[in-house]
Amino acid sequence: MSQTPMLVPTRIVLHKVSCVLEVEFGDGFVFRLPSEFLRVYSPSAEVRGHGPGQEVLQVGKRDVAIDAIEPVGHYAIQPQFSDGHFSGIYSWDLLYRLGREQEALWADYLARLDAAGASRDPALVAPPAPARACGDAKPAPAPASAASTSAAPAFGAALSRKRP
Repeated sequence: MSQTPMLVPTRIVLHKVSCVLEVEFGDGFVFRLPSEFLRVYSPSAEVRGHGPGQEVLQVGKRDVAIDAIEPVGHYAIQPQFSDGHFSGIYSWDLLYRLGREQEALWADYLARLDAAGASRDPALVAPPAPARACGDAKPAPAPASAASTSAAPAFGAALSRKRP
């Protein structure tokens, strides 16, 4: 399946202190996706289940951070979260959709938490607590780097490439 050029990120920046992943696409859209938002909408089977109706509501993820990001081929990234979750593969299409629908998806998540009587706060959820929280003074190891190609962005502290 071929992707249109506008759905390939031109820049990806992980802001570790604010726990935000910033993703810019070729069509000019720039999305600031909080770590908690990405964690609760992970595309992994642990979160989505193996079929309709098997989704698992993620609770206590307010302080989750992204410790590292690995590229997956030329089509996705795989974040490692501070709570040990690392199995979600976020395709460019998924990141774009999460960015475009962020407000509605977040409102839906908060409504589902409320309906379940659950909390975003780790202190109100049974352990284990995240190994590192957003804004901790001790920085996590830097994400792995990969060479920049025309099909996928490079990974590192500040990523950009000139648009054609």
